[in-house]
Amino acid sequence: MPELSVVVHGPNTQDHLTGLLDSLADRPLPDTEVVVAAVGDWARETAERHAPHVQVLPLPDGTSDATARAAGAARAAGRWLHFVRAKDGLPPGSTRTVAERVAGLPGTVDLLLLDHLRSTWRGSGPPSPDGPLLARAGRTDLALDDSAYLLRLTPLLGTRVLRAGFWRAHEEQLTTDDEPHAALAALLLADRVAALPHIAHEDRRLRSAALPPVTPAQHYALVDRYESLLDLARERPAVYTVLYEIMVRDCLRAFTRGDMPEDVAREFFRRASTAALRRRPEGHRRPAGLEGIRRSLLEEGAYGRYRAFQAANRARRAVRSTVRSGRRRLGAQVRDQQYRRALHRPVDPHLAVFAAYWNRGVACNPAAIAAKAAELAPHIHPVWVVTGENAALLPPGTDHVVPGTRRYWEVLATAKYLVNNVNFPNAVVKRPDAVHLQTHHGTPLKRMGVDQLPFPAAAQGLDFDALLERVDKWDYSLSANSHTTRMWERAYPSRFVSLDHGYPRNDVYYTAGADDIRAIRARLGIAPGRRAVLYAPTHRDYEAGWTPRLDLAALADRLGEDTVLLVRGHYFYDGTASPASPLTGLRRSGRIVDVSSYDPVEELCLASDALVTDYSSIMFDYANLDRPIVVHADDWETYRTTRGVYFDLMAEAPGPVARTQEELTGILTTDAWRDDGAAKARAVFRHRFCEYDDGRAAERVVRRVLLGQDEASLPPVLPIGERTPAPKPEEAS
Repeated sequence: MPELSVVVHGPNTQDHLTGLLDSLADRPLPDTEVVVAAVGDWARETAERHAPHVQVLPLPDGTSDATARAAGAARAAGRWLHFVRAKDGLPPGSTRTVAERVAGLPGTVDLLLLDHLRSTWRGSGPPSPDGPLLARAGRTDLALDDSAYLLRLTPLLGTRVLRAGFWRAHEEQLTTDDEPHAALAALLLADRVAALPHIAHEDRRLRSAALPPVTPAQHYALVDRYESLLDLARERPAVYTVLYEIMVRDCLRAFTRGDMPEDVAREFFRRASTAALRRRPEGHRRPAGLEGIRRSLLEEGAYGRYRAFQAANRARRAVRSTVRSGRRRLGAQVRDQQYRRALHRPVDPHLAVFAAYWNRGVACNPAAIAAKAAELAPHIHPVWVVTGENAALLPPGTDHVVPGTRRYWEVLATAKYLVNNVNFPNAVVKRPDAVHLQTHHGTPLKRMGVDQLPFPAAAQGLDFDALLERVDKWDYSLSANSHTTRMWERAYPSRFVSLDHGYPRNDVYYTAGADDIRAIRARLGIAPGRRAVLYAPTHRDYEAGWTPRLDLAALADRLGEDTVLLVRGHYFYDGTASPASPLTGLRRSGRIVDVSSYDPVEELCLASDALVTDYSSIMFDYANLDRPIVVHADDWETYRTTRGVYFDLMAEAPGPVARTQEELTGILTTDAWRDDGAAKARAVFRHRFCEYDDGRAAERVVRRVLLGQDEASLPPVLPIGERTPAPKPEEAS
C-alpha cells in the first residue's frame, strides 16, 4: 500500500495539467501514487501520455470538481490523500516532503496542514500569510479546540492532506463544489491535526476574464457556507467564536469588493446581516474603531448607511493620500535640513556606526569588528543601522537606528567611524575627520565594480558614476588575501588604503573549540556521528529568480541516513525573491534542514563536515577550516560568460568538481570528496585565498582603525603552517 496518493482532478484548463504531471513524473516516488481523475478528452489524453507513472480515471466533460475528487479518492490506495486540482501546481520536492511527514504521523492524526503560494499568469506571488500560523503549530499534533487560530488558514483543500480512513468516514460532508467549505469542514471534523510549514501547494489563480461570470447564487453561497459550518461548531465555544469572526470578515470583504450588481449586493447584505445577528456568540463584543462601525451597520442591516460610510471612507483616504504625499515631500526637506545642520556639529570621536548587508542586522565583518572593539576599545559607542522589520531580531541591548529617522541622519553626520560591508547611501557626506571602513563581504571570483561594465547581465541597473562617488568616500578597504587586494584596487579605482589584515568574520574558524561545535550541531539537530554537508549556492545575475540546481530530496536519499543536508539559500532570495523556490518555507524535514535564515553563517560552516557550493564566496571562507569542499558547476560556461570571473575556477578549484548531480552524488558517496587529491587541491587553494586569515583579523582592524596604531605594532599574520583551525566535528565529538 502506498503511503500517499496524490489525487489530481478536473479538466486540463489552459494546459496547466501538463506541467503538473511533468513535475510529478520527473520525480517518481516509491511510496507515492498519482491518480488522475481526468475530466474531458484533453485531460485524459494528457494524463495517458504520463502512464505508467500515473493511473488515469477518465471522466466525461462537465463532471464537477467534487464528483471528480470523490472518484479519484475511490480509486486511490494510499493511506493519505492529497487532492490537487488539475490547474494547480506542486513545487519541486514538495510531494516527497509530504510523504515523509505523513509516514511519521501517529494514527490519531486525521489531517496534515500545508503552506502554499499563489500564482497568476504573470508569475508567482508572495508567500501566503499561513506560514507563521503553521510554524506556531509546531511539529506536534493538535486538537482544533486548543488551536482555533488554525481556522484562519487559507481555506484550500490542496493544503490539507487527509487520512484515507478519515475521508471515507466523512466523504458525504466533504464532497462539495465549494472548496473553501470542504477545507474548513475537514478541519472542523478532524480529531487531531498536524502541520508542515513547507510550501507544498501552488494555488494558480486564473484570470477572471477566462472564467464564467459569477452568478447571484454563488455570491449568496458564501453566507450559506458559514451557516452550515457554524452548525458543525455549535458545541465548541472557542472554535465557534473564531469561525464567526471569519464569517463576518469574509462577508464584509465580499461586499466591499464591489463586483456585485446593485440588486445582488443588497440581497447579499441582507442575508449576511441576518446571519451575523442570528449567529453572534453570546457575550461577543465588536472591535473598536472603524471595524466596529462596519460590523454594527451590518448587524443592523443598514445597507444605505453602510454605502454612505464606504463613500466617506474613500473620500477620507483620498484626502489622506494627498496629505501624506505633501508630508513626505516636506519630511524629506526637513530631514535634509536636519542632516545639514548636524554636519556642522563636531564629529564625536567616541561614536561608531555599523551596518551590514543593506541594514539587515548585526552580521559579517562589521559584527566581528564591533565585538572586538567592545573588548579593546570600550570607549567607542557602537550604533547599528537596521531596518524597522529587522530591529526586533537584534541582540538585546543593541543600540540602533532605523534608516530615514532623525537620529539616523544625526549619527551618520557626527560619527567618527562608519563601518559597512556594502555602501552607505549616496546622500552621506564624507567629513574630513570621519573614517569610513569598507569591510566587503567576500573574496571576488565574479567581476565586481567597474569590471562589470562589459557584462550586461551584471551591469544592468548599475549607476557606475554613483558607485565611484561612494567608493571615493572609503578611507580603508579590507582584504583577506593579495588576490582580493589587487581585485578591489582594480574594480574600485580610488585612493583608499588597503588593509591586508584578513576578514574578521573568519576569526572564529581559528578560535572556536570542540564545545562550541558540539553546541552548534545540537542547535541544528545534528546527531553525533552523522555527516553534515552544507549546500550553499550563489545568485545568478542572468536568472530572474532562484532556479534549483539540484534535486535535494533525491540527493539526500542517495547519501543515506547518516548524512544531513544543510541547505543555505543566497540572501538575495531571503523571504521574497523567489517564493516558488523549494527553499521557501522549507523546514526541518528528515535529512534536509533549511538553514537559509540561520545566522551567523559561520556557525553553519563550523557545524558541517564538508561544503558543496557552486561559485559562492563562502568557499574562500570555508577553506580556513581545512575541510573538504566540492564544487557543483553545472552552468560554469554560462556563469563565466554572463557574469565575468577573475580566474578559472575549474582549473583552480578547492576540491573535486561535479558538472552534474550524478557526478556530485558519486563524489559524496565515495572517498573522492576527502581523498589525497581533494586534500592537495584544498591546500593550494587555502594557501592562496586564506593568506591573511589567522584568527586575529578583528584585533588588527580595531587596533589600526579605531585605536590608530601603526602597522608595525599590529599582531603579525601567522604563516598558514603555524595556524590551527577549529576542530572538525568528528574531533569535537
